[in-house]
Amino acid sequence: MLSAIDVKNYILQGLPCEHVSVQGDDGQHFDAVIVSRQFAGKSRVAQHQLVYKALGARMHSEIHALSMRTFTPEAWANIES
Repeated sequence: MLSAIDVKNYILQGLPCEHVSVQGDDGQHFDAVIVSRQFAGKSRVAQHQLVYKALGARMHSEIHALSMRTFTPEAWANIES
């Protein structure tokens, strides 16, 4: 069973990020906030595809559901202020 920390580490290993937080305590359903420069100029769908790629086959087996909010560092700074 995966933990939220496992999911966070898998994202960080596969995608350069400025910030990642992952919540979830049942081992299959997770909520994530991901901030990466890689998202710049990409649609929300393309941003999510980058995260799915970072998680690889885990998205088809170990992770049942991943709800995510993705931001560029600039967009994240606007939310943080």
